[in-house]
Amino acid sequence: LSSLHLKEEKTKPDANGAVIKADDNLEKTEDEEKEDRAAQSLLNKLIRSNLVDTTNQVEVLQRDPTSPLYSVKSFEELRLKPQLLQGVYAMGFNRPSKIQENALPMMLAEPPQNLIAQSQSGTGKTAAFVLAMLSRVEPGNKYPQCLCLSPTYELALQTGKVIEQMGKFYPELKLAYAVRGNKLERGQKISEQIVIGTPGTVLDWCSKLKFIDPKKIKVFVLDEADVMIATQGHQDQSIRIQRMLPRDCQMLLFSATFEDSVWKFAQKVVPDPNIIKLKREEETLDTIKQYYVLCNNRDEKFQALCNIYGAITIAQAMIFCHTRKTAGWLAAELSKEGHQVALLSGEMMVEQRAAVIERFREGKEKVLVTTNVCARGIDVEQVSVVINFDLPVDKDGNPDNETYLHRIGRTGRFGKRGLAINMVDSKHSMNILNRIQEHFNKKINKLDTDDLDEIEKITN
Repeated sequence: LSSLHLKEEKTKPDANGAVIKADDNLEKTEDEEKEDRAAQSLLNKLIRSNLVDTTNQVEVLQRDPTSPLYSVKSFEELRLKPQLLQGVYAMGFNRPSKIQENALPMMLAEPPQNLIAQSQSGTGKTAAFVLAMLSRVEPGNKYPQCLCLSPTYELALQTGKVIEQMGKFYPELKLAYAVRGNKLERGQKISEQIVIGTPGTVLDWCSKLKFIDPKKIKVFVLDEADVMIATQGHQDQSIRIQRMLPRDCQMLLFSATFEDSVWKFAQKVVPDPNIIKLKREEETLDTIKQYYVLCNNRDEKFQALCNIYGAITIAQAMIFCHTRKTAGWLAAELSKEGHQVALLSGEMMVEQRAAVIERFREGKEKVLVTTNVCARGIDVEQVSVVINFDLPVDKDGNPDNETYLHRIGRTGRFGKRGLAINMVDSKHSMNILNRIQEHFNKKINKLDTDDLDEIEKITN
């Protein structure tokens, strides 16, 4: 597949298009780092070398409950065009992933069916909807037939790579990128059958510039809907594009999370859908020992951390801070003490973050200091200790139980024992900790010096 020539931009825009310098807004807490949802998604794509084997059960809700529900265990069962099957195997997919088993038969059914699907990063959903697009294209027709919206320029390029890989043996299929910086002459019509882009540019190409005839689109894909609607304007632009499409156009929407706002959006753009949801995995704290350490201020928390440092670095540890500023300060102080730590911070470019995670994965650094945002979705099997240097709170200062579970759930995975240590430095943070204990109905014990032997046993 050939793609249009793109000019890379040198500045880094945030989600709203404003260019921010690396050192601005260091005090931003996670709630304000909206652009990080897109960065996080891109990061997951960069650090994933293979598909995640999810244990979540898949729940399928069919538009027509009377039609037989079936899933596939092999790609051959899908009766794909031989050149697409060849592309699938060349990408290293031997058998369909869990989401693919259920989603592909629906996406490839005749007549086409609409789909809303929940799937996290690494579950093979991009390959699934790319396969659906490539299957529907009539290569002899030299105009856009499939349209895919991505939340950002970088994520569009990542999906484009998957299209190029999978369509490697299908040279008649061509791909165009509708992203900022890709300037076309006015009045030009596009001959590529697949267009991937960001909502603003795609809307321009469909309405103002008339590069695309929306009435000829057969498949419309909305990828990463949760990231998409976190960006001002994207939601309205997507709805406006959808309204220009023919009634029989197949609509496919994917989202890692299904908050109410995502559901409302999905129902506006996808009529009569089949729905695939992941049943929530019951994360358990049974294999994780939880402690707290009482301190009076930040410096005492740092001292307490240094005291247990020897015990925790036998294995690998993640330390969570509330702001980028604290994370930067802590990493610098630990380095001054001669400890080798890695820092994962929001102002880093995504590629830099991916490099830091790789080094941590490989054990080159034993300790990773980070904020919530950076650590979402990062699975490093060797992590057996999580330290909450700051307890997780929401924007109103209440305990963020989900983030607590998410953070300490990094340990005790794969049946191993894990350890969580919480730093408490005020009456307020003790109150937060007590509310977290009540929520999970799990006692968190005070850490005594005797416990350090126990910690060494766990980390060994």
